[in-house]
Amino acid sequence: MSDPAFLRRLATGVTVELRVQPRARRSALEASPSALKAAIAAPPVDGKANAALVALLAESWRLPKSAFAIAKGTTSRTKKVSIAGEPSVIADRIAQWMDAHG
Repeated sequence: MSDPAFLRRLATGVTVELRVQPRARRSALEASPSALKAAIAAPPVDGKANAALVALLAESWRLPKSAFAIAKGTTSRTKKVSIAGEPSVIADRIAQWMDAHG
């Protein structure tokens, strides 16, 4: 199985590109083979939405919050998130999550 379009494997982990909707009714993560979208209940103030995004991704993919960093787009709705770790393990976790929520 090939990786979804939003995921890129690197030597030190992976990056995922996603679109974030702050101030959503509830926080949720939605994926298709071509895009990843996150609805975040937190407002985009003082980094609260970014922190909530990291918490949502970490919980959804069962990875430590400390592995996540907003690599690009800290103040934008379109973000690139880097996840440190073994790329194949992280990609497998994301694939398992997609299978369960697809």
